[in-house]
Amino acid sequence: MNKSIASSWLKVVTLSVVLTVVLSACSGGKAELPASTAKQAAAGAKPVPGGELTYALATSPDTLDPAASGFAVSHRVFRNIFDSLVFQQTDGTYQPWLATSWTKSDDGKAYTFKLRQDVKFQDGTSFNAAAVKANFDHLGKVSGQARSLLGPVASSEVVDEFTIRVNLSKKFEPFLSGLSSAFFGISSPKALQEFGDQYGKHPVGTGPFKFVKWTENSEIVLEKSPDYNSPPPIAENKGASYLDKLTFKIVPEEATRIGSVQSGQVLAGETVPPQNIASLKSDPKFKVHQAITNGTAFSLYLNTRSETWKDLKARQAIQLAVDPDLIVKTLYLGAYPRAWASLTPGVLGYNASLENKVKPDVAKANQLLDELGWKKGADGIREKDGKKLTLRYLEPSPNREKRNDIAVIVQQQLKELGVSVVLNITKDTATPLKQGDYDLFGNSQVKADPDILTNLFRSDRSYDKGGTNWSSLNDPQIDKLLDEGSAESDPQKRKAIYEQIQQYLHDNAIIIPIYVFPYTVAQASKVEGLKFDLLGYPLFYDVSIRK
Repeated sequence: MNKSIASSWLKVVTLSVVLTVVLSACSGGKAELPASTAKQAAAGAKPVPGGELTYALATSPDTLDPAASGFAVSHRVFRNIFDSLVFQQTDGTYQPWLATSWTKSDDGKAYTFKLRQDVKFQDGTSFNAAAVKANFDHLGKVSGQARSLLGPVASSEVVDEFTIRVNLSKKFEPFLSGLSSAFFGISSPKALQEFGDQYGKHPVGTGPFKFVKWTENSEIVLEKSPDYNSPPPIAENKGASYLDKLTFKIVPEEATRIGSVQSGQVLAGETVPPQNIASLKSDPKFKVHQAITNGTAFSLYLNTRSETWKDLKARQAIQLAVDPDLIVKTLYLGAYPRAWASLTPGVLGYNASLENKVKPDVAKANQLLDELGWKKGADGIREKDGKKLTLRYLEPSPNREKRNDIAVIVQQQLKELGVSVVLNITKDTATPLKQGDYDLFGNSQVKADPDILTNLFRSDRSYDKGGTNWSSLNDPQIDKLLDEGSAESDPQKRKAIYEQIQQYLHDNAIIIPIYVFPYTVAQASKVEGLKFDLLGYPLFYDVSIRK
């Protein structure tokens, strides 16, 4: 990598780290080294082994089979059960984990990994090349985020007991990033075979905690794996976890979740409501951590296949009528940054030139709909050819990060424009998404590489094919750019490609970015050593509980 490219990449990564550290410092902790850990290190104190950490989750995992899941909350749980082949540092580089080293072929289509020879799964079976191959084979039997993260994997082959080669059908630059994700945490082949399609309820990995039980909509219990010897490079601990037990409580209601932290029913909980941050920060019994999650901002995706909203002027009217600043200030009290682009600022290729490019302009929005022939009726709702101007807003339940409240505010904002917004807030979004029974859908995705846009905007990932191209974008030029971005190894050129894609999304009103999510955690002060990974998610391996 030449100096100019390295400098460009460093600037991008530095921005991510600065954002994370600034937010963390404002809330009493740091993503890399929380205040509790820093004080402990300064005092020369050693972590105290033993005890149970209870951690309140806002939603329930879909499955604990890493390869079969697409849920961020699942990732937060099974990261503790599974190790990965490589580890991605905050500077964007990769370090060994279960793989000790690797080489890449000249054409970029084959990776050969040397593996650790001293690791066992929690069921006592050996970790080796055959086990890794079994995990790649498992990818073809399930449908989860891992398949897209690993891209064009064609085959894997055992070279020797501790060497495996993975072949790609084409060059794919984000491959190592995908391997570092917990969505490709390495599972025990024995457990995969033994439990079959029930494996997601009986996960077995090589990680610091082993699975005990999962009580639906209540809790997931993990316990220390006593022989653990394969920590990630970021870890300070080198042996078994300090905690004896790690229990995840499912507490969807945010007031109840944070109240359970304040009352001591749990020692830590996620997604702190903005209105609680100040009071928790001022109370010495608690600490608050915040870390920016990398990937895509929470955005509203307009379905371009919809009869009404396939028209550019109609989408632009929505773009001009929705006021993200008002939404963010009203619901998040300034605790969540307003988003301007599809990618978050910490991801390579974030298009900073889009900042402050769109401002609410209801007069212009009204003009655009007038030009399309939509006229306001006696009830204030626009009509054309006897048809009301309706927008079907699909939103998952429960009210994660106040997203249901966003839907209500958007409904009110668009009513002023003469658009009747029909809210469908449901636990089952899969059916209407598959059938295309929506006009607007909100979502965010987590990934440390800009190739995440491939899943969201490539034409072959449309909703009717079971994909996540919720806007149903079908543009050969975007497909071409996405393919070029995934194959390009020069960071500067990759950056330019993804900036161009985001500019297109803006110009064509494909999405409306709303906010960048800072993952927030409230914890009792006696909890020490909580860290966060590159995605902004908690790591519990170094955690101990001060007596």
